[in-house]
Amino acid sequence: MPSFVMPTPRRADGHASPAAVSTVGLRKSYGDKTVLDGIDLRIPAGSVFALLGPNGAGKTTTVQILSTLITADGGQAQVAGHDIATSPDGVRAAIGVTGQFSAVDGLITGEENMLLMADLHHLSRREGRRTAAELLQRFDLVEAAKKPASTYSGGMKRRLDIAMTLVGNPRIIFLDEPTTGLDPRSRHNMWQIIRELVSDGVTVFLTTQYLEEADQLADRIAVLDDGRIAAEGTAAELKRLIPGGHVRLRFSDPSAYQSAALALREVTRDDEALSLQIPSDGSQRELRSILDRLDSAGIEADELTVHTPDLDDVFFALTGGTDQPKEAVR
Repeated sequence: MPSFVMPTPRRADGHASPAAVSTVGLRKSYGDKTVLDGIDLRIPAGSVFALLGPNGAGKTTTVQILSTLITADGGQAQVAGHDIATSPDGVRAAIGVTGQFSAVDGLITGEENMLLMADLHHLSRREGRRTAAELLQRFDLVEAAKKPASTYSGGMKRRLDIAMTLVGNPRIIFLDEPTTGLDPRSRHNMWQIIRELVSDGVTVFLTTQYLEEADQLADRIAVLDDGRIAAEGTAAELKRLIPGGHVRLRFSDPSAYQSAALALREVTRDDEALSLQIPSDGSQRELRSILDRLDSAGIEADELTVHTPDLDDVFFALTGGTDQPKEAVR
């Protein structure tokens, strides 16, 4: 399957935005199983990047390599300006990682978890307590701070997990499926936290299997399948890759309906509903063209709706329509 990559984001002055994370030809195999087969990424600073893919596609492996938890077999990568192979300590000093499984110690309190992270970051006792208090307040965990973390709900544990990640004030955060298993309210709360992080200038590298999550949060999205990038771009750009988008016009006047059917090309008629369906990618240019043709013919539709493929359609089209586990590698 050919890959589709959209142009690199640029600033208003025409120059490319600085990259928080970049990779060229990143590769990783386990035995005869190729997990990553030449991954090229460029993630602008201060943005949310979402990596989508079915189980086994290599999402978690990508995060583990970029966070220096495992080494790549080939290719190059820089994180926060540091080469992951030659300057792993520089990478670790700049990042925070929240994995699929919580790093929270359930045997101690939320506050003690925070202070433990402060010690690991070599903060002074005074600075550690100040940082812990601020983050517990920020993540609405003050009332639960003195309780064992084992008593926390799933959403509270996830908030504590991210709060612990922020103790070191990272500028790049890797969130590996951070909302898996959370109820809808907790998931939306997590989305708000991610938006606030980005508003503070933090770069978020997000892996998720919730397509709505990527659509809501990500500035750019890459779809990973069988170790390769199948497509990359904004959510709108990716949706336009998939056929099936259309504009639907509905009329109450049968004569206007008939006139519109003659004025417009490649329409699908529904004579009973007095509606016309015109293939379209939903772009402003195509909508203007349709409306201009209606205006030229003196026709006014009662209702116009734009239907574009959603990320579900993109995901299934680019990944072969399956999300079944591919061995144990993720």
